[in-house]
Amino acid sequence: MQDMQAAKRIVLDHLARLDGAPPGAFAEALRAGVAEGWLWRGYHPFGALTGADAVAARFWEPLAQALTARTRRMDVFFAGRNEIDGFAGVWVVSMGHIMGLLDAPWLGIASTGKMAFLRYAEFNRVAEGRIAETAMYFDIPHLMIQAGLNPFGGQTAAQLVQPGPATHDGLLYDAAPEAEGRATLAAINAMISDLGTWGLGLPLEEELRRTWHEDMIWWGPAGIGATCTIPRYAVQHAGPFRAAFSERTGTGHVARLAEGAYGGFFGWPNFTARLTGPFMGRAPTDKVGEFRVIDIYRRAGGKLAENWVFIDLLHFWRQQGWDVLAETTGWRGD
Repeated sequence: MQDMQAAKRIVLDHLARLDGAPPGAFAEALRAGVAEGWLWRGYHPFGALTGADAVAARFWEPLAQALTARTRRMDVFFAGRNEIDGFAGVWVVSMGHIMGLLDAPWLGIASTGKMAFLRYAEFNRVAEGRIAETAMYFDIPHLMIQAGLNPFGGQTAAQLVQPGPATHDGLLYDAAPEAEGRATLAAINAMISDLGTWGLGLPLEEELRRTWHEDMIWWGPAGIGATCTIPRYAVQHAGPFRAAFSERTGTGHVARLAEGAYGGFFGWPNFTARLTGPFMGRAPTDKVGEFRVIDIYRRAGGKLAENWVFIDLLHFWRQQGWDVLAETTGWRGD
């Protein structure tokens, strides 16, 4: 069985190779750490790719050409056993920003010559000494806004370059007490249980207080934005979101894990729902859409205190008939 500390070392070495790779060297850097047939799940327009060569050619090489002086600013790093497969698989999670100078176009986003931050969160499953599976979601609309484009006109919360944990303790390079990870996973599962009902017969704010701290911070994706405190979160995201959708399916995850005070999950998709009300400034379509989401949490005591959220909004809106990249940047693929 894969040791979690050894798995962390494998992923840290993998990230270091990527961070140090010059243009043209990404396939080699990836092959050094990933398994044959490695599955990489990415944010639209990348989707699911197989193998080091495909991921290097489609994602890393174009990004490296565009984002010079590239560096990783990692805010959260932890590992855990996956509750979804009976705690058999070991996953290592990294979250932060890939920062650099936007010196060339990427996905039709014009260069600015200025600093740019690409928010990312990444789950890596480690098995037999190699990375067998990855989910890497980013926030391309956030980068678009930094370049002067704003495809979403109905943002209800704040647009920010998002910091890491308020406690500045999110990099768990050393092992954390197992009891702390169990407590974090329990808090996440309690929240999921409440959220899955979309209503416990309680007012929204009272429902949220069951699992969230009063001064909670919700670091949402560009197009929705960041907000804090239960009352403001209810007004600026949870309430509008619930009002916009119907026929929400149950929550389904590929991986859900925790270590210490940190935990998270991702799905492919997490759930589907029908857009029957206004959302993000756009009219309802009455179409069902998938939500591919990564959530990272920090627990304080028995409740959740911070949540960093990555939603593939480009994938969701494309299913609703709106190709955001094509209409905003003119980019229509290779």
